[in-house]
Amino acid sequence: MGDVISSHLDEAKREIITARTGKVMGEFGHLFEQQYAVALFNKVRFDIEGGGGPQPQLLHRKIPLENKSIFSGSLFQYLEENKKWRNRFLFVPDSYDINYYDNKASYDRHLHPKGTVNCAGYKVLTSMEQYLDLISNSLPGVKAKVGSSPFLKCATQFPLILWHPYARHYYFCVVTEKEQQKWHAVLQDCVRHTNDGLSEENKVQTPAFTDAVRLYRQAKGHYGTWEMMCGVPSQILSNLVMEDLLPELRELISPRLKGKLHERQRNWMLISEAIYSLVQGQCQAQYEAVLQNCEARSSLEASIRTDMDQIITSKEHVTNKIRAAVLPKAEKLLKVSIQPYISSILDALMEPTSRGFSEVRDVFFRELVDMSKNTLNEGTKETVAQHMEKISMLAFHPVKMQNCYEKVEQLSLEGLQQRFDVSSPSVFVQRAQILMRKQMDDAVYTFEQILHQSLESQGTEELCKTIQRCQDRVIKKFDYDSSTVRKRFFREALLQIFIPYMLKQLSPSCASELPRFQELIFEDFSHFILVENIFEEVVLQSVMKDIMMAVKEAAVQRRHNLYRDSIVLSNSDPSLHLLGENPSIDWAGEYGGAQEEADGAGDDAEGEGDGDGGDCQKRRRMKQVVSMIQVEGSPVLASESCMEMPAVDDILEEDSEEAENDGDVEENSGGKASPDQNESASPKASEIPQDLSNGSVLKEEEAEPEVQGKEEVLLKVESTESTSAVEESAQGEDSQLIVVENPSSDQEVSEEVSPPPPPDEIPCGATEMAPESPLEAMSDLPPPPHDDSGFQSPNSEGAEEEREEADPSPSTAAPQPVQEHPAVRETDVTAAPEAETKSSDSETRDQ
Repeated sequence: MGDVISSHLDEAKREIITARTGKVMGEFGHLFEQQYAVALFNKVRFDIEGGGGPQPQLLHRKIPLENKSIFSGSLFQYLEENKKWRNRFLFVPDSYDINYYDNKASYDRHLHPKGTVNCAGYKVLTSMEQYLDLISNSLPGVKAKVGSSPFLKCATQFPLILWHPYARHYYFCVVTEKEQQKWHAVLQDCVRHTNDGLSEENKVQTPAFTDAVRLYRQAKGHYGTWEMMCGVPSQILSNLVMEDLLPELRELISPRLKGKLHERQRNWMLISEAIYSLVQGQCQAQYEAVLQNCEARSSLEASIRTDMDQIITSKEHVTNKIRAAVLPKAEKLLKVSIQPYISSILDALMEPTSRGFSEVRDVFFRELVDMSKNTLNEGTKETVAQHMEKISMLAFHPVKMQNCYEKVEQLSLEGLQQRFDVSSPSVFVQRAQILMRKQMDDAVYTFEQILHQSLESQGTEELCKTIQRCQDRVIKKFDYDSSTVRKRFFREALLQIFIPYMLKQLSPSCASELPRFQELIFEDFSHFILVENIFEEVVLQSVMKDIMMAVKEAAVQRRHNLYRDSIVLSNSDPSLHLLGENPSIDWAGEYGGAQEEADGAGDDAEGEGDGDGGDCQKRRRMKQVVSMIQVEGSPVLASESCMEMPAVDDILEEDSEEAENDGDVEENSGGKASPDQNESASPKASEIPQDLSNGSVLKEEEAEPEVQGKEEVLLKVESTESTSAVEESAQGEDSQLIVVENPSSDQEVSEEVSPPPPPDEIPCGATEMAPESPLEAMSDLPPPPHDDSGFQSPNSEGAEEEREEADPSPSTAAPQPVQEHPAVRETDVTAAPEAETKSSDSETRDQ
């Protein structure tokens, strides 16, 4: 491998790389210094004048993942040096970098990882066909023959490949589809997080950097969105260099590559990786030098504060001159090429984005309803704390949030991408997904703080009503903030689509006129006023009016439940913002630390058994957002195995056997993976038994209404039974070991501890084991939202009262069942007679 790189990247090629990198960084550095002064002026002006806009209603968590990690687990990784698949242990910390180790014992001993993957710019692929299509374009003009074998043969039919246009590729695989779906969600979250761009908290460096990169690409004729604007500055600059450097080197090197097609592709990827590494090192060093030079100019801020009024006056004078010259051309272009498409593009953006935010609301609502239902059985603070431990990290749970993210991935701008130079909608999709995650975390954090305050001031009485009051309070704030966030996202997305197109059309005719306006600026103010920036501001202002009007009309129509701009909830809850300074709440430590520690030790034992006891306990203090339980049906991976690639037929056979074992679980999920695939694959006693028993109670109520009173007594007695007694009855009837838990417990059932029941036994055991409360207890719970979006857009207080009269509030409405999964309703038909048999058996035992 080293010989291939050294033979093709000789001294002459390295000199080309250094020269091209230095040229790009020189041009970028000049632009960055100019934009740094402009960004500093804008920041100081904003600090003095302030900014308006609606204030968010939800609280914001300062350090969301403090003392948390995302996920860890074992899978197979392909080693290029010996062309074998070896078991690896992967750990994803709060930075979303992927660390991989030889085994879990190496991780527990705090050894350095074998490698670390920064996922910025990567794509997660789940099939070899997708990967081969991408690498076939790496060497243009070279086509693979039909039936030719690739250089990589996957060990299983469930691959996970991290692909990057320039950097190293990583190959993983798992043995079950459930594991693949779980890992795919986790890896996608890593890519999404690292692609989010630079921190917005840095008000000078970030806008200066992004504007400099944009202006550099525009000077080269590249307008529009750029997918590789992701990662840290050194990665973005390396992508900027590679955009023009790699095609040049490929023309020089590809004719000299020898061997079969797959060998040439593999060698070119190794060479590309080496080039990218060299470029990144040089960009990092040169960017740090440019940044230090800009930050050392401390006199700039003093000059701005001294001459602020004069600078503003001078800028307004120049802006008026440029507006008079540019605005007629901009309005003509706007009328012909922009206005006819605003509404259609806005609809294309609003539909999937609103569905995604609606799904976020629904997921948050369902989690709180489940907690309220389970709190009915054991009304203690410890029970609430156990559920809040899970809910507190809901926004960062990749699998639970996957359904929300998939709604936005349906965004399509086909037919408009070529017209407006939009390379791909992925830029807007990932931005919307990041906003969704932030909105979910803000809602969870606000609910945490309100609930914690209520628990401190009240006793354990009426916990369900307390939870419901806090829930309703947070949902209203979520609806308002969701509308504000989406409208801002729509405006920014439309600007990202239209502004580059307008600049591309107007620059040829306007660029020659701009230099004469530079003479109107005093030399002392020339650092802070640039005619190129003013020209772009004038173009932006010309289209901004139409964009604002389009978004406002969409809000008035209420098609996607957007609040009107006239509805401003400023200072609606001043006491709440005092809680925003509080740190995240350690629910387990404050209300149930001993139980949580025991559960954590159990999870470690179930997930991986090759760790050192003391080190595992220390590492467990860093709580993991996604659990690490072995997926049902998958074999335990040997920690030191270095396996040859097995035959695909063996994998298919193994998968079919696993599919038979999981037939009922997949049936209950409608043929799809469950929302939480990271937990145990066998159903939790706090989830599936509840739904099944709820459905069976409904069927029994329709058939025999007079039995309801007896069932209330029966269910209350069952909820107080000991676990051992229920286990004895389960063993006696089903001759199968079934671990039973109260719904309030958050301990998961592991397949290694108790084998899953056969598919035909799950509904029976679930009906018997569920200590479900009667339907009367459900009257305190709000019904699920009936509209598609799940939002409520208030017009006025009077309108709300009219809606409450026509549609009773959750507290006074008739009891309504929680929405059931279609698969659960199908199971209820057979579960109802069995439930009657179980009820009679339970009455016999009680007597």
